[in-house]
Amino acid sequence: MNSMMASQSVTILGSTGSIGTSTLDVIARHPDRYRVFALTAATQVELLLAQCQQFVPRYAVMANPEHAQQLAKRVRELGLSVEVLAGPQALCDVSSDPSVDAVMAAIVGAAGLAPALAAARAGKKLLLANKEALVVGGDLFMDAVREGGATLLPIDSEHSAIFQSLPEDPTAWTKRVEKIVLTASGGPFRTRDPVSLAAVTPEEACAHPNWVMGRKISVDSATMMNKALEVIEAHYLFGLSPSQIEVVIHPQSVIHSMVQYLDRSVVAQLGTPDMRVPIAYGLSWPERMASGAAALDFGRLGALTFEKPDDLRFPGLKLAWESLAGPTGTTAVLNAANEVAVAAFLDQRLRFDQIHAVNHATLTALNPSKPMSLDDLLAIDHEARALAKAQVDRFAA
Repeated sequence: MNSMMASQSVTILGSTGSIGTSTLDVIARHPDRYRVFALTAATQVELLLAQCQQFVPRYAVMANPEHAQQLAKRVRELGLSVEVLAGPQALCDVSSDPSVDAVMAAIVGAAGLAPALAAARAGKKLLLANKEALVVGGDLFMDAVREGGATLLPIDSEHSAIFQSLPEDPTAWTKRVEKIVLTASGGPFRTRDPVSLAAVTPEEACAHPNWVMGRKISVDSATMMNKALEVIEAHYLFGLSPSQIEVVIHPQSVIHSMVQYLDRSVVAQLGTPDMRVPIAYGLSWPERMASGAAALDFGRLGALTFEKPDDLRFPGLKLAWESLAGPTGTTAVLNAANEVAVAAFLDQRLRFDQIHAVNHATLTALNPSKPMSLDDLLAIDHEARALAKAQVDRFAA
């Protein structure tokens, strides 16, 4: 049977977030090719219920028992044949179930690490939209992918663009590639005076010019910490040294990233800024299918511009290379510190410009031991968060 026509069973981790809802939009366009095995959410009971009504998965998972009870009650009232589960183990179970072909890993934060690892170890087709799997998991996660025989497909628009621009044979990547270039929009403060960034409000930071995203990743885009995390991801995904990874600001978000080969030719992937494109590519790989995204109109496209990132405006970007140069586990420290700092900023306990200060201070304060297990990674994450919270308290005082 043609692989494109064979029906795939899909678990969506984080189905109520922007990536999750976009994934369901793509799946709804191809009901003959995909069926939903499980949907999971943190707190959004009503939205998950609506998704259960439309897609009728075998399982629906909520992060905690209280929300699961609310959902289960509504599911029973509607007579849906959906089993409701709760908690971290349930996330791992619906990611590794033998009935599952593909897992969309789109849970934001360290909470998404364990189920992504479970999917990797179970040899699934793993569509990775969760930065933490690689930023926190690093070599441990990539080892699980190799040992489990999983197929790892990046869903971040930049990493998908790199993947689409590389040779099909991964053994050729290090032999033919000189460097990869991750493009960045520059976020809402690309042209703002760095001196004025101390006064930025959460609402301003979350108003991204090109993409519709959750609040945390919107702030990361405004600080360009999202790009720092993507540099770390790219290092692990593509097996290239940190010195072979470059970032360039491209405000139009049309070129999603580029690969420069040894002969100095550059291959780029272009498209409208719509996450359904990399999602559809990941779901249908190695083939392609309709995503629902609008086509590029080259007659109306206008100029494509590029500029180097400004260290004064985006000091957090260089922390990617600094953390990759540190002991194994240092990237997990950076991720944890950033989550704490961004949460404090969104709660208006920290100024926008102090996010970097907290991240840098936490990196300086913690020299992690090499993680050998998920528990080790979570211990590093826990210690880094405690240190970052102390830094937040110091700045907020």
